[in-house]
Amino acid sequence: MAKSKTAKPKNGKQKSVSTNPKADMEKFRLRPLVERLAKAGEVEIYEEKVALADVSPIIEATDKCVWFKKAGPEKSELVANVMGSRRRLAIAMGCEEDEVVETFQARLATPQPVFYVDKKDAPVQEVVLKGDKADLTKLPFHPQHEFDGSAYISSGIDFSIDPETGITNVGCRRLSLRNKHECGTNVTAPSDLQRIYRGCVARGEKLPINFAIGCHPFDYMASGLRIPTDEATLVGTLRGEPVPLVKGITNDVPVPADAEMVIEGYLDEKGYVEPEGPYGEYVGYYGAMHLDPVFHVTAITMRKDVMHQSLLHGSGPILDRMESRYLGAIRLEGQIRKLLAAGGVDVAKIHIPGGAAEGQVVRVAINQQRPGQARNVISTILGAIFSIKHVFVTDADVDITQDFQMDWAMVSRFQADKDIVIVPGVMGMPMDPSKGDGPTMTKAGFDLTMPMEIRNKLTATPSHAAKIEAKARYQTVEKALEAAGPIFFSKLMGVMGSTDGREIAVELDDLRRAGKLMRDENGRYLLGKAKKGTTGLTPEGLHHVVEEDPNRHVRTDKITITRAG
Repeated sequence: MAKSKTAKPKNGKQKSVSTNPKADMEKFRLRPLVERLAKAGEVEIYEEKVALADVSPIIEATDKCVWFKKAGPEKSELVANVMGSRRRLAIAMGCEEDEVVETFQARLATPQPVFYVDKKDAPVQEVVLKGDKADLTKLPFHPQHEFDGSAYISSGIDFSIDPETGITNVGCRRLSLRNKHECGTNVTAPSDLQRIYRGCVARGEKLPINFAIGCHPFDYMASGLRIPTDEATLVGTLRGEPVPLVKGITNDVPVPADAEMVIEGYLDEKGYVEPEGPYGEYVGYYGAMHLDPVFHVTAITMRKDVMHQSLLHGSGPILDRMESRYLGAIRLEGQIRKLLAAGGVDVAKIHIPGGAAEGQVVRVAINQQRPGQARNVISTILGAIFSIKHVFVTDADVDITQDFQMDWAMVSRFQADKDIVIVPGVMGMPMDPSKGDGPTMTKAGFDLTMPMEIRNKLTATPSHAAKIEAKARYQTVEKALEAAGPIFFSKLMGVMGSTDGREIAVELDDLRRAGKLMRDENGRYLLGKAKKGTTGLTPEGLHHVVEEDPNRHVRTDKITITRAG
């Protein structure tokens, strides 16, 4: 292997934008956001000292954000689950809950530049620790899942520069404590960072990398995007204004100047040599122990009143509260809406359910305009977004945020032999334990829309309570049927001004006994000629009435079907 050296961009360093001394370094800071969340009733505050071993059980036990004022022996301020609900994200984004996707898309459509600030103007570098003082064991790494391989910081946003292009890469990764100056991290999944690092290893180069800890939700959203651009700009793009950056104390890698803390260092050139994990992963199961690179710390910088951050991640029974679930849902919902709009689909709603593990399941309600459109939606989504495993498509009258309505659609609008789309042998999320050890998986789509050919029939019409507008227009039921029939019973009550209905039934029976009452195929009443004492049926109605006899046969007007049993 070549002699060790540090990677340098072949195309030169990223160009700095002019500084902005008037930049508001508090606007997108974590601490003011947590204070706003607390005022909104979204935070549980622990004033007393809490051992680091007790932090994760407390976080898992509540659906609120948790603010520890004295975590561990250092009495660190530590906040967790800041992004664990749509409401909290809406507060962070400055919009209503039903506007988060729209806000995200609007921001993404308006790219923002970056600008650099002097180190003296960067709050994240108010405190600088180097050498022996850069001691990781003084930071609130804490055990997070029962069988994890070490104590963790789960909230790191990693910043690095691709030596081949000079472009900044941004991601989100955990750090596992090894000793005072070393961590493990996860660079096994396919990503730009993995590609960049493998190139460095092949050249015998270290890769400088900085981890920002304690950031605004917009920054985490940006870290999950996969857009071919200098990803540092995506942070400002989602914030809606240029992001202030500062270069590291011990390297030239830029980080947000308004973060709470940054751990600077490098991934060494030795490659994948040390076991890391296991760790509770996004699907709610453990990711296996695997070989990974070692991260070496060269400096720790922070605000004087630093607020540390932990993410709720990988807790199986409460996937609906995981922060990555909400961050991923916003991104996926926006991406899917854009995809389907390009195909001319009238989308009523998109929903990523709580147990979808970072968006492996999506529900889409559409106003289906042509037969087969639901299958086109399924094919489009599964073909374009590799992380999605199951797609459910319903009609717009189904509230896809409600599980019982999804069950209703499944039992009343789905036939397994014709409404399921199975796609085997495709890429999927690597941590899905159901796929086994193979490289590919099987995905499926479920068409829960009502067949268009029966959509106008009464038997395919959802039933609701009658809302009767009682306004008398006729003096007798016979006059009403003569003028307004065929008519349903509740509508007949309305035009007769009835708020009771029993007297209407009696008048209908009078017409039946007189041989004047008829009903059509949908059960509506009308006048006609029938045998006295019976209700006549229109020709269409005859074909729709089913009468069961004592011998367990079902008779129609021309067909007899023997029932089992």
